[in-house]
Amino acid sequence: MKNIYNSVFILFILLLTSCEKYLDVNFDPRNPQVAQGFAILPPIFSQMARGESFDTRYVGAYTQNWCTRTANNIWDQHGYAAGSDAAGEIWRSHYWSIGKNVDLIVDDATAKEQWDYVGAALAIRAWSWQRTTDQHGEIILKEAWEPNRYVFDYDTQDEVYAEVVRVANLALDNLNKTGAAVDEASLGRGDLVYKGNRAKWIKFVYGVLARNAHRLTNKSTYDPAKVIEYVDKSFTSNADNFAVPHAGTSSSDGNFYGPTRNNLANFRPTKFIVGLLDGTTFKGVKDPRISLMLAPSPDGKFYGVTPTKVDSTNNTNDPKRIPLLWGGAPTLAVASQPGIYIFKDNADHQIMNYSELQFMKAEAAFIKGDKPLAYDAFKKGIIAHMDFCKVSAANRDAYMTSAAVPQAAADLKLSDIMLQKYISQWVLGSVETWVDMRRYHYDPAVYTGFELPAILYSGNNGKPAYRMRPRYNSEYVWNLETLNKLGGADIDYHTKEMWFTQK
Repeated sequence: MKNIYNSVFILFILLLTSCEKYLDVNFDPRNPQVAQGFAILPPIFSQMARGESFDTRYVGAYTQNWCTRTANNIWDQHGYAAGSDAAGEIWRSHYWSIGKNVDLIVDDATAKEQWDYVGAALAIRAWSWQRTTDQHGEIILKEAWEPNRYVFDYDTQDEVYAEVVRVANLALDNLNKTGAAVDEASLGRGDLVYKGNRAKWIKFVYGVLARNAHRLTNKSTYDPAKVIEYVDKSFTSNADNFAVPHAGTSSSDGNFYGPTRNNLANFRPTKFIVGLLDGTTFKGVKDPRISLMLAPSPDGKFYGVTPTKVDSTNNTNDPKRIPLLWGGAPTLAVASQPGIYIFKDNADHQIMNYSELQFMKAEAAFIKGDKPLAYDAFKKGIIAHMDFCKVSAANRDAYMTSAAVPQAAADLKLSDIMLQKYISQWVLGSVETWVDMRRYHYDPAVYTGFELPAILYSGNNGKPAYRMRPRYNSEYVWNLETLNKLGGADIDYHTKEMWFTQK
């Protein structure tokens, strides 16, 4: 436990040792001797992407973004791998890789009055608190990173939600400060995402606040007007997307979903996503994004697998053989996989995007009863994702005027919003999709065509998954007594609803 919460990313250990002034003549800027923000930010960005992408392998099975080609995989069944750290990477990233490194930036930047660095670091912490509690429910808040502690108490999810708001507002306070040490070029030295642009960081914080407020649709305190306000202060186009870049030259700097990393060989798209794109769900209208997001089978058509069912097409000579997510045949060597959509070695990892926020606004306005506003945001969400996919203007416009899209605000349904949001966030935002599906309790009236697996994991007691268990090698090895107070040792703990999903 101590190693999990009190360790700081090994990359920064050397940064903690200060030099005497008489040695400054030998200072190497490539190996700084203090924990400076510009040196710490880049690996933090990497860890933000790492946590989400690692855990998406399992979350994506729950949301049927994809599933394995084999029968009765436990994750496809909404189960979990007992005694494993699988689906514990967001936990690890929050408490260890990002963890105290945020404090290192804040302490160094505060001393230098670099308020933009302080604000960016706190923005990441607010985002990370939100992401971690949405994944795991009750988590360690008050005692997190407390030194010389081996056992930690858990805090309730509503307390963590309040902490997100507090930290986000602190981030805004600092990002709005000016001063001689607040400098775009200085922040841009370590800021691989926004290149030092404080205005975009402010928009990102408002996106975090929008997520936080919109989670509460099942609560009497839910305020759709507040969600709309936050979204309007957030991203205004795809140019504002929070996207972690990847060089893609090797496995060390490549996108987790790319062929070089070779993490997705056993995954196939599901019938659900194929049905949303091939006209099965949307009134026979084929979506122009289908050939940009998925690869066709040898017969030129698109197929998906059914969760918990074996992929019977996995045969070299089968004309219906389902290609890998990278776009090539399963028999094609990994090094020769073409890479399409976000499954390229150099593809960015989307932490938050404009399309997601517009669909969030559409849903909030729909709940509020303002259908014209909901309809406008709904269309902007679709168009933004079409542009992200590089759909031609002609194909985009044809789809927007087709039977797949309601042609009047009065005809807009909640399912229209959530299904189009599902498409726009497919894989790149599957962690966020899981939040939505749990808010609506996997309702097939909201997610038309979605069906829970015919066979659920034997330990589920007939219930779908609502949380990931805490990371095994920290909590179940070192902190089990505390975790047991929450029922963490129960075989169906992962099916226990979260605070934000409950009425």
